[in-house]
Amino acid sequence: MPESEYILELKGITKIFPGVKALNQVHFQLKRGEVHALMGENGAGKSTFIKVITGVHAAEEGQMLLEGKEVHFRGPKDALDAGIAAVYQHPTTYPTLSVTENIFMGHEIIRNGMIQWNEMHGKAQELLDRLHANFKPSDEIGALSVAQQQMTEIAKALSTNAKIIILDEPTASLTSNESEELYRIVDELRDGGVSVIFISHRFEDMYRLASRVTVFRDSQYIGTYDVNSITNADLVKAMVGREISDMYPKPEVKIGEEIFRIEGMSRTGFYKDVSLTVNAGEIVGMTGLVGAGRTEVMESVCGITKADSGRVFLNGKQLKISKPEDAMREGIILLPENRSTQGLILSWGLGKNVTLPIQKKLAKNGIFNDAKKENEISKKFLEQVDTKAVTIFDPASSLSGGNQQKVVVAKALAQDNMKLVIMDEPTKGVDVGAKAEIYAIMGDLAKQGFGIIMISSEMPEILGMCDRVYVMCNGRMTGCLSREEATQERILNLSMENSERDGKEEVRK
Repeated sequence: MPESEYILELKGITKIFPGVKALNQVHFQLKRGEVHALMGENGAGKSTFIKVITGVHAAEEGQMLLEGKEVHFRGPKDALDAGIAAVYQHPTTYPTLSVTENIFMGHEIIRNGMIQWNEMHGKAQELLDRLHANFKPSDEIGALSVAQQQMTEIAKALSTNAKIIILDEPTASLTSNESEELYRIVDELRDGGVSVIFISHRFEDMYRLASRVTVFRDSQYIGTYDVNSITNADLVKAMVGREISDMYPKPEVKIGEEIFRIEGMSRTGFYKDVSLTVNAGEIVGMTGLVGAGRTEVMESVCGITKADSGRVFLNGKQLKISKPEDAMREGIILLPENRSTQGLILSWGLGKNVTLPIQKKLAKNGIFNDAKKENEISKKFLEQVDTKAVTIFDPASSLSGGNQQKVVVAKALAQDNMKLVIMDEPTKGVDVGAKAEIYAIMGDLAKQGFGIIMISSEMPEILGMCDRVYVMCNGRMTGCLSREEATQERILNLSMENSERDGKEEVRK
């Protein structure tokens, strides 16, 4: 195919940071009006590559061709002026400003020294109408959902007449319905002649949108494949460099006696009459559509919020939990969904994060910590979950999403009284290789006799890892399925049950 048929082409791109070769002779070709997926494990070089395309970083070696002509960007504005815009996973908006102000930030319409607000509001409305947005140009951006903020950023890209839009993990924080809406927008952009680079860990994103996929691994280009002709197994092998023959390594574990039970828990406006049980060595799934109340139930179990009614039992003993410390003292450990804001202190070293819950135990004479013992403990548990880091003093912010999740698990293991671990969306935003490692850790915990509750919206991991599955809809428990009974169709049916139906009739303890 002639080079002119590619709107963007990169050849032999190499980017070097002190002591690190972040990109090593990578290649990429984007056709006009194409959605092209870019995939790879965390740390594969995808983010650095995007920053080269958008002018944030300058490559030491290689060529970048835009519409067949070599270009050299001195900064992001050069890339934007050339028609290249990026929408990142975490929207880079100004929360106290309006939608219009965010869309036109940096390229306001000015005449005779005056900002043309009416014209900008009008053009912003045109862009929002094009995207079928359900909010107004005058709305404050901070009051919008993540999906609406992403839509605003796409509108901003369109306001610059972008010919190439880069979407970096756009579905990571979206619900299923919001993801479908994003898919519709991307389809319309493609049909309108815009070329899209779509970065994602999710295979469903790739299959739904992309015609081709390029894979990076260890800062190198591995290959470009037609989506319709590459198998899941081959794609995984390309990304991680090895075959993951058993993506869901569910061990055979002899299920023990009941260790945990909740009875009739209710919290007005969030969930009603929820009951479940967990046995020793059992992985119990909690699923349902986002907003069904799964996380809210477990937050009450752990003392983050207060239930209006209901009882919690651990090893047959009724507990009174009024704050998170009470749950932790009893051995109930929560790994929260948002690890970066709730599970870790990103500016702290890995070791300090691991030992944070056990600081009192490490104190000498109630004043100073035993630093040697603290380092030994953190090193032991970080190694146990195979955290990839240089030292225990590396800041948590320096790690990939998968390794950050491993640090959260290590922090749980450091609490030597753990009996029940609750994992809320444990593989969210994690690449395929790290997912398999996290599943293996869950299997090891089950073999050690811990009870595990996994809250997840991902059907494959629910079906692949759980011994039993509880399904919630609109704050009610609508069903409990054994591993043999659980199918995607049954779970979806229970997830969409009429909220007026009494879910208790479906629940089998």
